[in-house]
Parts: sequence; C-alpha cells; structure tokens
Amino acid sequence: MLKRFVFPALLAITVAARADQPETGQLDASQTLFTVMAALNAAGFDAGLNDPHGHPLRKLVRDELAQREIPSLRAIRQFVAEHHQRDATAELSQYISLALTMNGPPDFAMRKRDLEIPPDAIKLVEFSKLLVPFYREGGIAGLWQRAQPDIDEYIARYHSPVSQAVLDVNAYLRQQTSGFKGRHFQIFIELLAPPGQVQRRSYGFEDTVVVTPSASLRTFEIRHAYLHYLLDPLATRFQEVLERKQFLARHAKRAGRLEDTFRDDFAALTTESLIKAVESRLDHDPASIERALYQGFILAPFFSEHLLLYEKQEQSMMVYYPEMIGSIDLKTEDLRLSQVDFNHPPQDRAAKPAESTAAAPETNQPAAPLTGAAKTLDDAEQLYGARNLEAAKKKYLEVLEQTDEKILHADAYYGLARIAALNKDPETAERLFRNALDLGPRPATRSWALVYLGKLALASQEPEQAKLYFAGALQVKGISDKARKEAESGLAASQH
Repeated sequence: MLKRFVFPALLAITVAARADQPETGQLDASQTLFTVMAALNAAGFDAGLNDPHGHPLRKLVRDELAQREIPSLRAIRQFVAEHHQRDATAELSQYISLALTMNGPPDFAMRKRDLEIPPDAIKLVEFSKLLVPFYREGGIAGLWQRAQPDIDEYIARYHSPVSQAVLDVNAYLRQQTSGFKGRHFQIFIELLAPPGQVQRRSYGFEDTVVVTPSASLRTFEIRHAYLHYLLDPLATRFQEVLERKQFLARHAKRAGRLEDTFRDDFAALTTESLIKAVESRLDHDPASIERALYQGFILAPFFSEHLLLYEKQEQSMMVYYPEMIGSIDLKTEDLRLSQVDFNHPPQDRAAKPAESTAAAPETNQPAAPLTGAAKTLDDAEQLYGARNLEAAKKKYLEVLEQTDEKILHADAYYGLARIAALNKDPETAERLFRNALDLGPRPATRSWALVYLGKLALASQEPEQAKLYFAGALQVKGISDKARKEAESGLAASQH
C-alpha cells in the first residue's frame, strides 16, 4: 500500500504499531484490494462495466489482462462462478471483506484467525491462495505502478472535502485526536470496482471505508462512516447505561422501514440516531430529524434536542456522552414515540405520486415544494413519463448519490428497473426491482415492483414464481386500484 494523504496534524489518528502492515495514509489505495478486483474483472465480473460513471482504468486493466497468458485464471473463474451472488453488490461486498482481512503481495495470507474472519469472507479464504500465482502471472505489480497517476488524481479530488468533513466533525465533537487510542480510520479508493459504492467495515480496531468511482464525491457517506468510527466505541463503553433504556426499542419494531441490524441491536440504533442528529446540526437541516424518526431511528428527536444543550457547555462528546444518554427519560420518550405512526410518514403524504402509483387524497392545502433528492426523483419521474429514458436514468442515479434515505433509494431503483425493462434487459430489471424491495419501499412502490417481477417471471415461463409475486402484491396494504387489477390479471394468467 502506498502512502498518499494523511490529514493535518489536528486530525492525526493514533495507530497501534502493526509490524505486519505497511503504514498508510487515511486517504489511500490498497494494492491488495486492487489485486482482488483485477482478478474478479479478469474472471468476468461485469457489474457496472457499462456505467458511464465507472473509471476508464477498469477497462484498460481488463483489456490488458485479457491479452496475457495467465494459467491461474481458469481456477479463479471457477471459484468466482461457484461463489456467485444474485445481487452484484453482495458479490462485490464479500470480496471487499476478504481483501480487508488479507496481507498484501506476494503471499496474500489471512491476517486474522478463522474465528475473526468476517462471515461473508470466511467462505472465500481459498481465494487468497489463488491470488499468489495470479499476481505473478498477471504482472499485477506493474499494472499497480502504472495505475498510480489515475489513483493519485482521483484521491486528490477527495483530499480537501474529506479533510474539511473530518475537521468539521472533530470540531463539533471537540476531538483533540481522531478517535480512541489504538484505533485506525482508513479510506480506500478503488477504481477497478463498479461505480457508486461506499462500503464500510469495522474489524477490531480498524475502521475502513472503500469508495468506488461516482458521478459526484461521496463525502457525506465518508463523514457518516467517520462519525461511526468516533461514536460506536462510546455505545460499547456505556452499554450498561443503554441497556436501562432498551424498553424504548419496542417502538423501533413498529418501523417497517428500519433494517433488522438496527431493529435487533439497541446500541447500534442509538448510535445511528445520534449520528442523524449530529448530521442535522452540521448540515443545518432540522427537517432531517423527522425523516430519521420515520425511518425508525427513534432517538433522533431526543438527541436533536439534547445537542442544543451539549453545544452550550464545554465538554467533549466523549466526556458528555454518558450524561446525555443517562438523561433519556423513558416516560417522556415512550409518550413521544407512542404518537408516531411509522406507516404514514410525512414524506409519503407530501410526495408527488409517480405515474403508476396511487393518487394522493385530495387536500385544500397545496403540497410543499419538493427539494433535494425528492425534487430530483420527481424530475426523473417526469422524464420517464415522457420516455426520455437516458435523462431519467441519470436523474435516478443522482437520487442514489444525493441522499441516504432508503425510501427514496427504493423509488430510484424502481425507476431504474422500469427503464431496464423497457430496454429489454430483464436480468437487470429483476435485480433492480429486488433492490427496491429490499429497502422497505412505500406501499405503491412495493406493490408495483412485485407486479413487474410477476410479469418478468411469466415471461421467463416461471408461473409458480409469478404467482408468489402477484399474490404478494395483492397483500400490500394501500395497493392502488390499477396495481390491484394488474396483479389479479397476472395471477389469473399464471394459473393457466
């Protein structure tokens, strides 16, 4: 790993001595990850290959490897095929996890014991052995060196905005050093991976963010990961205090949009709620607290109110944290949360319906003008309705980069899936419809995504699978009349 950029002295991270790893900057590239991605690309991993936001270096490396005699590539292709995932993000994710638990060349040995290897990577351990001959036969060392100008140029784009984001966080949390002693925060840029990915890993004392090419800088996601790096250890340190507040977790179980990760882990839910509140203060966006609440981050309103008190005193967050969480009043928060109907968030009521969604109830009050990602999504729907598919696709992709709200991501994936279907790309359409469903979409999006999946299953002559999709659509509460008719028609067709 080559050292690139280390943030200014105020931001320096205290790193425990690790003789088995070279020193890295906080914003860098990983030769290990580069080698893994080169092997995947050579083996035919094509996800995002034609995306205009990908980096040209990926195609150049693929083309050069295709011209070389690489005896080990046959075994690599077989391995990748045997560990293929239906979802491209999940497939990439497992190899990122593997790369972050390996040493670099030439041995690519696992740095962790079997019990410490992340679950999604443990089944890929044998892949590390295949990298040894591939690295030598494919001339990866030379490719890595030749890639440095492209890597440095891309890293340079991030240096100033990321440094500023970290500085803002440290100033707000009153951090003299970035994190707890012995912990390390690292950002890796990977140009050979599909675009639009920001993946975070926390293994032991190492927090790592892997960022792939994108249309715009992913500074928000990096800042979000950095906040996790600073605040996650506080929830662990004061877990006993948090356990006394766990009664409130019952409200999170009513939030259908909340990931199971947070639903089943109150400490993680608390930290994410706090991060949402800090981001609201840093971005001067008070409306984001209500959005976070309806996503299921039930303590976001409490932290938003309490941060006003935090800002008026002089202690750092590390010192102030136990007092803050200790002041969570169960009766007050239980009363507040009991009044929240998670199934009908304000954005559902205010958002302009898409072409194929149910019409909103009539109202005498004009809807508030859309802004931000919601406005971009509405623009995308207008373009889709006019069948300007390329422009609509660009807008849907912008939504994915403008916000981390899963309900809007679901709508964007739903839009991209419809475009893929119109472009006669059923495999991509199916994958994107599934992505939308995985994100806990609003009822209109869920019902229509299931209807489309049912139609794709019928076209693939899979009537039994089609029945499940159409039946699932009919079970969605709030399904529109039009979607209901389509589902009923499809269900009847699948039974013949």
